[in-house]
Amino acid sequence: MAARKFILNPMRTAKQGSQINVGKYGDEYQKIVTTLEISAADMESLGITDGDSVRVSTEFGEAIFQCTEAKVPDGLLFIPYGPPTCRLMGGDTDGTGMPTSKGWEVEVERVEVPQ
Repeated sequence: MAARKFILNPMRTAKQGSQINVGKYGDEYQKIVTTLEISAADMESLGITDGDSVRVSTEFGEAIFQCTEAKVPDGLLFIPYGPPTCRLMGGDTDGTGMPTSKGWEVEVERVEVPQ
């Protein structure tokens, strides 16, 4: 299937926040920050299922995530903040001193990741 455009909203979660205190290099933290939440309809449009890998790209970079079906609005994606989402973020602060961290236009495509 072809790549498709979405709006990505990186977010904080309780699990992600508690794992920061345990350690960012642990398996649990890495699993949390590489999981992309996506609607069932959007999964179908991309030809993906739970656990499939996708490449998420912005004009600034790209990262690989594993998909999980979630009750989220079609066209919107959610990923807990972490090193992978930092690779997608630009440096422009629009004068605020903080880079834009929500509402990014991203391109998503299914990828095969060697195990």
